[in-house]
Amino acid sequence: MALAWMIVGAFYVLASLGAKGHMPAHLTVFLTGIVVISLLMHVAIRRLAPHASQVLLPIATFLNGIGYVEIARWNPAYATRQSFWFLVSAIGLIVTLAIVRHARDLDRYRYLTLLAAMALLMMPLIPHFGENLNGARLWVAVGPVSFQPIEIAKILLVFFFASYFAANRELLSTPTQRIGGRNIVPPRVLLPILFAWGVSMAIVGAENDIGFALLLFALFISLLWVTTGLKTYVVLGVMLFGGGSIAAAQFFSQVHSRVSLWLNPWTPCAAHLSCQLAHGWYSIAAGGITGTGLGLGQSGDIPFLTSDMIFAAIAEELGFLGVILVLCLFASFVGEGFRIAQRAHSDYVRLAATGLSALMGFQAFFIMAGVLRILPFTGITLPFMAYGGSSLFANYLIVALLLRISDENATERRGGEIVALQFDSA
Repeated sequence: MALAWMIVGAFYVLASLGAKGHMPAHLTVFLTGIVVISLLMHVAIRRLAPHASQVLLPIATFLNGIGYVEIARWNPAYATRQSFWFLVSAIGLIVTLAIVRHARDLDRYRYLTLLAAMALLMMPLIPHFGENLNGARLWVAVGPVSFQPIEIAKILLVFFFASYFAANRELLSTPTQRIGGRNIVPPRVLLPILFAWGVSMAIVGAENDIGFALLLFALFISLLWVTTGLKTYVVLGVMLFGGGSIAAAQFFSQVHSRVSLWLNPWTPCAAHLSCQLAHGWYSIAAGGITGTGLGLGQSGDIPFLTSDMIFAAIAEELGFLGVILVLCLFASFVGEGFRIAQRAHSDYVRLAATGLSALMGFQAFFIMAGVLRILPFTGITLPFMAYGGSSLFANYLIVALLLRISDENATERRGGEIVALQFDSA
């Protein structure tokens, strides 16, 4: 944590020196804020989950700090809001650890979590509450506060998928029906994958967004593969999503524009987003290996720089080395999450930890791959780094849940060792 504070503090000073030629005016406030809030989370973790992983929170703080520096560099007003959401997210992490004492207890509420997730997914479609921003209907406004309910829905779906797959593992992985001389899984077992495909396509159609549809479907297929080990599910899932995406590109305007931009990002700037990727590539190219230096970049003309395209801003000012740093931090976070999953003592908890870790990895991969034109640009946020209160809050909830599972694993392992020692003594 101390290393994260020092590096982020140094980045903040360098960004101000590069952009304005003087030390930042609110350096003390910035350092005090990040240290106090992250220390508050650290103390709460040591009290509520004393045996939890000590890796996740420093990585999250580091990524959050780098993202904040870039947001403050390009949009100080957004930085003020992001710091407020950092505090709210820290409170959310502490409350989650206080309420969820045993992750396995969430298995009891399988269908309640599904109903809650479906309700959250449908909220943006409610008249006078849902908002259409940049062609996608993902936002809900309650008075002056607006948020994306799908950010919480995706976490609830992780626990539903984990519960369903853990309860039906044998049925999903054992071919028992013979057709044409081969044993296959009963067709009725395929209903969940068809349901997930249908929900993904419904999100694309009703809310006009390809990013979260891709994220949820990738999560479903990955958990199904981890549960059964059958590659057939992966192939079938890719075929279904590919076919549905082709159909969606034909009938839904926002999906069509995303695919068109992916195929030809050099189109004339008739629309305000049409040159977003091209400008981002110029910024990435300008960064080179070592970057232009914090505060010296020229990315200000990129639309939605601090949200959709913050990866391009980081690549310009920190260069290829900065990109490698960010990739290593995300890989470390996901790797630690998978390590926590491997140490779980039940299928449900193991799948839940796997799903939460994969969710973070997929989201980071999809937005970075979109900026680099490996995949169609989705516009989802880069975890911890991009501007967005809903996303930041959901990311820290994922940290809290992984910490709870980690602490639970360590406690059960210690309990087993004590029992074994007592047995040996006897």
